[in-house]
Amino acid sequence: MTVSATKAAARILGTPVPLLVPAKGSVPVLLLGEAPGPRGADKSRIPFFGDRAGVHLYAALEEIGAVLLPPELRELPWDGARFFAAGLKPVLRGVALGNAFDHCPTDDGLHFRTPHKREIESRDNMARLVADILQLNLRGLCGVVTLGKVAARTASLCIESLPAETPTPRHIALPHPSAQGLLSMAPNRGKGSKLADLEARWVAMCKEAVLSLGYKPSDYDQSQHSRVLTESRNNSQLVIGAPHTGTH
Repeated sequence: MTVSATKAAARILGTPVPLLVPAKGSVPVLLLGEAPGPRGADKSRIPFFGDRAGVHLYAALEEIGAVLLPPELRELPWDGARFFAAGLKPVLRGVALGNAFDHCPTDDGLHFRTPHKREIESRDNMARLVADILQLNLRGLCGVVTLGKVAARTASLCIESLPAETPTPRHIALPHPSAQGLLSMAPNRGKGSKLADLEARWVAMCKEAVLSLGYKPSDYDQSQHSRVLTESRNNSQLVIGAPHTGTH
């Protein structure tokens, strides 16, 4: 790849990444991250798909039947641009995925930065989030699972902003599944902890949170899920541990 092509591949698109929802059925749980990552959702246009955090999130959802992942993932690195080029998309069941800020924040088009408080709490962004929650409320939303402090703070503000007659969804805040977030949830800031153990613990926490908010694996066709899951897992370690890049 030439230098110019490499730079083009690295450039942040900044395209808004909309809420991802199942095509049909109830949606009791919304999982909310911070913002699309530069090598993941910014390129795939799908929340967490190719983002570093998505490796652990999709692993957790796959284990409880909340997502069908394309078997073709076994042939690709964990990379949003590659997923988009191949036309690959996850299929959700009973959960929705979104972000506190819907496009990858950057100052120079090349480097990710944390979204500013004023950006997240802007009128347009808060209106978008409230509209998403109201949309999901019509499909049986019971609760919101947030990934990281930024998402947790934003979700709390949105829930407080809901119309008085709207049922209030429960909110469960998880640490961000980045290395830094995982270490923050361990004793002594993770000193002496194995990252693989913390990742497994986070996956277990995520599954427990989703299940506690009303997601029911028995509502879905587990036989179909098992066939897709088996094919994907037996041929690759991509979803749960292959090299991946991006931040969120």
